[in-house]
Amino acid sequence: MKKLFITFVTAVLLSGAASFSPYAARAAQPPEVSAKAAVVISADTGEIVYSVNCNEKLPMASTTKIMTTLLCLESGDLDEEFTVDSEAIKVEGSSMGLQEGDIVTKYALCCGMLLPSGNDAANAAAVRISGSIEAFAELMNDRARELGLSHTYFVTPSGLEGEGHGSSAYDMALLAREALKNETFREICSSETLKLSFGSPPYERWLKNTNKLLSMYDGVYGVKTGFTDEAGRCLVSACERGGEDLICVTLNDRNDWNDHISMYDYGFEAARLIQPELPAGMSVSVVGGETENAALTVGDGDLSVTAFAADSSDLQCTVISSPFVYAPVSQGDELAQLEISLNGREVRRIPLYAAESVPLQEHEAAEPQKEKSIFNKFITKLGSLFS
Repeated sequence: MKKLFITFVTAVLLSGAASFSPYAARAAQPPEVSAKAAVVISADTGEIVYSVNCNEKLPMASTTKIMTTLLCLESGDLDEEFTVDSEAIKVEGSSMGLQEGDIVTKYALCCGMLLPSGNDAANAAAVRISGSIEAFAELMNDRARELGLSHTYFVTPSGLEGEGHGSSAYDMALLAREALKNETFREICSSETLKLSFGSPPYERWLKNTNKLLSMYDGVYGVKTGFTDEAGRCLVSACERGGEDLICVTLNDRNDWNDHISMYDYGFEAARLIQPELPAGMSVSVVGGETENAALTVGDGDLSVTAFAADSSDLQCTVISSPFVYAPVSQGDELAQLEISLNGREVRRIPLYAAESVPLQEHEAAEPQKEKSIFNKFITKLGSLFS
């Protein structure tokens, strides 16, 4: 725990010169990057292995759309068709090609934000969800506070500069970590191209991802590019290799592709996989069964966690379930979840399944048959009265 505390203090609180964990220092030389701010974290634990000015608030351009897309996905009704707001799509910069009168879905707008980085898509989503860009910015900031993004403030859904609009490299890494828990988000941002149907009337077309790192480095599966004159080149990416999962962020970086590759090389040298210690006797109460409890198992779930300073003893496991389940229970039924956390912050959740079947108690199973027998005798007696 002492090592973990020292690592967090060194990597998170210090800014200015590059900082890195003692584990990484023994593994490889830290990279020299061109970014004004940069960070590499574990996608599982949030631990920092390398950082440069990671808590400095800076403009982050279209990486803003990570938050906009996440909120759009969480708003629901992703496949419902609607006509885009004609004023919302009148915006400069990158576009997914929306025109007045176009019929779209929220899902299409999410693809338009994450692949071609459409400012028109971001504004259209904001107005559809909240009624105005200003109201949507409030929603963005509310979510930022929930996630503990203390150096982040949103003014626009697209990332075009507004007074006070900005974030830190570490905050953007934590935001990406949250967004990637959404399977649809991860599926979209990992796609180099996508075919969608929208327009007036809708017709099929292809969108291309601006994130060239997807094809430049093995294991990269996201996340978002960004550029404005004020922000410079910004990049948030994620990469998984051999079960280890990392997130990299650079802000104002003229050499972002190569810098992310160097940061991943360094990060994967430092990272290691740890396994949490499972609670003994994991079970859930069963009502009406031959046994009062159903034993739980993780099945084939992967429990490994990408870590730098943390070890297995630093991970806490909690079984999350309803107070009880009703019999019968079949082996393999999903009955609960295992929450794995580090210092109070959830790392991941794993489904827990019934290790074996729990049939109904014998008298419980026989009761319906007894009731059926009495009913049949009554019907037979009644029928004899009218024969």
